[in-house]
Amino acid sequence: MPRLFCAGLVFACFGALLSGCAAPSGAPRDASVTRLPLIIAHRGGTGDAPENTLEAIRLAVEHHADAMWLTVQLSKDGVPVLYRPEDLSALTDASGPVAGRTAEELARVNAGWRFLAVDGHSYPYRQRPVGIPTLREALRAIPASMPVVLDMKALPAGPQADAVARVLSEENAWSRATLYSTEAAYQHSFAAYPQAKVFESRDATRGRLVRVLLDQGCIDPPAEHASAAFEMHRSVTVVEKFTLGEGRSEVSATLWTPATVACFRQRPDVHLVAIAVNNAEDYRAAACLGMDAVLADSPAKMAEIRARMTGALRCAK
Repeated sequence: MPRLFCAGLVFACFGALLSGCAAPSGAPRDASVTRLPLIIAHRGGTGDAPENTLEAIRLAVEHHADAMWLTVQLSKDGVPVLYRPEDLSALTDASGPVAGRTAEELARVNAGWRFLAVDGHSYPYRQRPVGIPTLREALRAIPASMPVVLDMKALPAGPQADAVARVLSEENAWSRATLYSTEAAYQHSFAAYPQAKVFESRDATRGRLVRVLLDQGCIDPPAEHASAAFEMHRSVTVVEKFTLGEGRSEVSATLWTPATVACFRQRPDVHLVAIAVNNAEDYRAAACLGMDAVLADSPAKMAEIRARMTGALRCAK
């Protein structure tokens, strides 16, 4: 793919994920863990409902997700809307780029057209369509105490950053929003807004992970108060250069390990999110590593997994 469980204080403590409460320094492998990672609903919970829709948001809240991760693009009329792929045909009953339609037109597109039911045989939202919502609608549907991560898609970055910033200001939502993107251009664009909380660039996170995993040392730990996110596991291609060519090996790598977490936590108040954590084994591993949060496709499933682990969790050496 290319691509602070805190009991009754869960929202306040996740506000910590991207600014305040002290984060765990990484659990020793033979210690008991009493604070489990927060559950962030990936695109509102793509495993439970059509992704990035108000329906997904409603269900994620109902299933006790701790935070919401939403994907943003700009409509033809410059309105931030929630949608991830390049083309509407990937998920909806329409085709063409998001930027080719107005926000009003996108609201009439069925974003649940290709959502497959759990049974794998039916498409429940073809009979009850759900439209592509605006960012403003989403913020109003999410409890004001719930943190939101906004994943920026599409380029150029400048116009979208300005449009998102305008909505966050008008909705008084800067304090609960954090910005993420795989495109470094968004870090530069949001630098114009001092109130913006932004994850470090994916390039910086990836480079540090790889250097530690290749035993090159921790030479550039993130700054204090930084936030970083990367997949728990990821398929990567290792390229070896020869004089007359190159060799390639496909590797399934585990990126978050005790060594990489220790590097990222060299400075205080650094917050870490493990992406694509969707089963009990990976959630337990994330907890034992002292990750602050996990990004999960199904809040319903992960809430059950967390409930079974609530209490002291013993981490094996």
